[in-house]
Amino acid sequence: MIRTRFTELVGCTVPIQLAGMPRTATPELAAAVCRAGGLGMIGGTRFSAASMDEALDELSHGAGGAPFGVNFLVPFLERETVRAAARRARVVELFWGDPDPGIVDDIHAEGALAAWQVGSIAEAEAAEAAGCDFVVAQGVEAGGHVRGTLRLLDLLAAVVPRVAVPVVAAGGIGSAAAVVAALATGAEAVRVGTLFVAATESGAHPDYQRALIAANADDTILTETFSYLWPSAPHRVLRASAEAARASTAEFVAEIHEGGRVVPIPRLATPNPTRATVGDVAAMPHYAGKSVDGVADVRPAAQIMRDLLEAAETQLR
Repeated sequence: MIRTRFTELVGCTVPIQLAGMPRTATPELAAAVCRAGGLGMIGGTRFSAASMDEALDELSHGAGGAPFGVNFLVPFLERETVRAAARRARVVELFWGDPDPGIVDDIHAEGALAAWQVGSIAEAEAAEAAGCDFVVAQGVEAGGHVRGTLRLLDLLAAVVPRVAVPVVAAGGIGSAAAVVAALATGAEAVRVGTLFVAATESGAHPDYQRALIAANADDTILTETFSYLWPSAPHRVLRASAEAARASTAEFVAEIHEGGRVVPIPRLATPNPTRATVGDVAAMPHYAGKSVDGVADVRPAAQIMRDLLEAAETQLR
C-alpha cells in the first residue's frame, strides 16, 4: 500500500481520488472506488439539498463506511447544498472560482475537509490562505473543464514547494508511470477521471465509452465548443465530438430521461451523454484527458485501481 499525507488526512487506504464528474461519477462508481481504498467523489452541482441527501444515502450505503467526497462548480453553487454535503461527506471540493474563505468556513463548520482544484501557483496559495485542507493541482492534460495552462508535472513542481498542505495531481493520470511521476514530483495523491468514465459502474453512455476506447491522446483537443450553459470555460474533449456538434443543424441534439422527466439538450451544451441519454450522442461532449491512451476496455473500478497501483508499487520499490 502507498501511504501518504493525503491518505492519512482523508482516511482512505490508497492515494487515488475519483474526479467528481457530474452524472458520470455516479454514487455506484464513487462507492466502488471507496471500497477499493480510494476517495470516491460525486459531482454535486445539479443537486438540491434534499436530493443531495438521497444521493449520499446511496453512496454511504455502498461505500461501507469508507470516506467519500462531493465536488461543486463555483459558477453554479448553492450554498445550502454545499452545507448538506459537508454534513455527510469527508471531503467537499470546489472548482472554477477564486478560493473563498466563507465557503471553506461553511464546509468546516459542518465537519468536512475542504479542498480546491486549482490551475496555478496563485490559486494554490489562495486556496491554502482560505483554509483549504488540501489542493488539487490540475494540469492542462486534464479532460473536462480545464483551469490551468501548464503541464501537470510543471505545475506540481511549481506548486508543491509553495504550499504546506497536501497536493493532489490531476490531469493525464492514466498509467502507473503517470502515478509514479506525480508522486515523485511531490504529489500526495492522484486524481483520475478519464479511466473511470469507462468503468463498469460509470454513468457514461456506452457509445461515449466506446469512443474513449478507440481514441488516443492526439484525438483530444482543448476547445470552447461546448460553451452553451457555461461560456468562457475551456474544456478537453474528443475532437470527433466537437466536429459532430459543429456539423449538426439541430436545435436539440438529445434528451436526458431521468427521474420521470425528459430534459432536452441543446446543441453545443455542456452535459455529456449518460446511460439516460437518447439522441445524437456523438454530437455531445466526450470529455477526455490525454490519459485516454490508458482506456483499453470497460472494466470494474476496482480493477482499474488495482492495475494502476500494483504496477506503481512495483516501480516505486
